Amino acid sequence: MNVYFIAGLGADSRVFKYIKLPAGYEMKHLHWIKPKLKESLAHYAIRLSEYIEDKQPFVLIGLSMGGMIASEIAKTKKPTATILISSIATSKQLPTTFRVAQRLHLHKILPIGLLKNISVFKRMFTSDSKEDQRLLIDMIKRCDAQFIRWAIGAILGWRNEVVPAPLCHIHGTKDEILPFKYAKPTHAISNGNHVMILSKATEINEMLLRMFTSVK
Repeated sequence: MNVYFIAGLGADSRVFKYIKLPAGYEMKHLHWIKPKLKESLAHYAIRLSEYIEDKQPFVLIGLSMGGMIASEIAKTKKPTATILISSIATSKQLPTTFRVAQRLHLHKILPIGLLKNISVFKRMFTSDSKEDQRLLIDMIKRCDAQFIRWAIGAILGWRNEVVPAPLCHIHGTKDEILPFKYAKPTHAISNGNHVMILSKATEINEMLLRMFTSVK
């Protein structure tokens, strides 16, 4: 069975390098495409879903923003299961700070270069391995500034109340971007942060193994 992975904002398929799938499942990646002018997250998800081979059963795995897109894709493509990691299933789970930013239109005036520099600086002082720090910094530097501005605006303007079914939602208790208390996950990882896909990969893989066993 194909398993389609969608990375988070500022990341690419390399962020899933530690994820291992059980026998019988094949990892595939949905790579970012260029957004259209003022395109909504929901419409972008529809276009991205065109790269899914849906004549056979498949699973969606979305990380952070990728999970939001996976939730939108699940409305029309009907995956066997939708798995969210460090993400949210509905727009109601966005923290209050995001709503304030949307009302103030901060995404339109935010200096993207400064935002990238701050993100790079923060990565230098995390508990991640040096190798993983370098990987995350490289992904941040490579991410297109126009795409980042569009993505922030699309997330802030996202409106969705439909929870994918069946849903498996893995979230870290120390997520600093999408706080645990708002996310309402089905599975918690103690002390996991927003990029625990790297630092907590062993625990995530154990959870995924149990999930895929139940999917079959």
